[in-house]
Amino acid sequence: MEQFFGSEISLMDIFVMLVWGALFLVLIVKFFQSIRLVPTQKAYVVERLGRYSKTLDAGFHALVPFIDRVASIQDLKEETIDVPPQECFSKDEVNVEVDGVIYISVMDPVKASYGVTDYRYAAMQLAQTTTRSVIGTLDLDRTFEERDLISTKVVEVLEKAGEGWGIKVHRYEIKNITPPRTVRDAMEMQVNAERERRAIMARSEGDKQSRINRSLGLKTEMINRSEGEKQRRINAAEGKAQEIISIARATASSIETMADVLSLPGGENAMKMQLSEQYMKQMQGLADPSRKIILPANLLDYDAWMNTVGLTPSKNKPS
Repeated sequence: MEQFFGSEISLMDIFVMLVWGALFLVLIVKFFQSIRLVPTQKAYVVERLGRYSKTLDAGFHALVPFIDRVASIQDLKEETIDVPPQECFSKDEVNVEVDGVIYISVMDPVKASYGVTDYRYAAMQLAQTTTRSVIGTLDLDRTFEERDLISTKVVEVLEKAGEGWGIKVHRYEIKNITPPRTVRDAMEMQVNAERERRAIMARSEGDKQSRINRSLGLKTEMINRSEGEKQRRINAAEGKAQEIISIARATASSIETMADVLSLPGGENAMKMQLSEQYMKQMQGLADPSRKIILPANLLDYDAWMNTVGLTPSKNKPS
């Protein structure tokens, strides 16, 4: 019996020691859990007995064990949230698939913890519904052109909701707007037709400009030729006029010289002698048998020729 009771006491002691050891271990764990080292750009929301107590910023902090606990940890850095693809109907009843990405950051950790269950999921859902409503007011062609409009509307709605969620929406970007295959084929045909039209217009404009350039070149060439011909004729006329003037001046000068010579003593006799020599030279040329010449009847009448030029022949005729 004593051995039995002794063994029973020993087991009780062991149990008590185990209980105290467990309590001590829990105390040690809670003690270490009460010491918090908060990293930069992190915020720890602390509750005391189930109620919000304070927010721990970056640095060293000590909590009261069993009373304080960290309810949530919020990341203050800017983060991206992918908005999964969703089907939207445009104003002209075309079904398109749209996806995007949201850039947000937590500005108030308390509101982000207690204002909404999951601000990421809430922002994603609100972005999808807003995108559907905005695309529903646009035609299909405008949805590709008004990406900025869609993004601006989504950001405006998220900003209003974000005030109560403690978040700030920096921007919303649409990644893809994917229409149905048939619509894509039709749009591709339209784009190809537009490109072909532009190519035809470019070729026609080029051919038109080429023809204009050629005609302008031909016109300029003809003008230059006509101006050159005009200048040539002017130069020729001026040269001819100068030639006539020079000949006239030379003739006038020779006549004046002859008049001066004739007025001198013995000048008339010298002139008669020179004319006689010229006359005889011309007469000698008529003796050539290869020549056939028709002469007037008075060709050999020397006195008549002298009277014609206004000179009276002398008594002694040349032999």
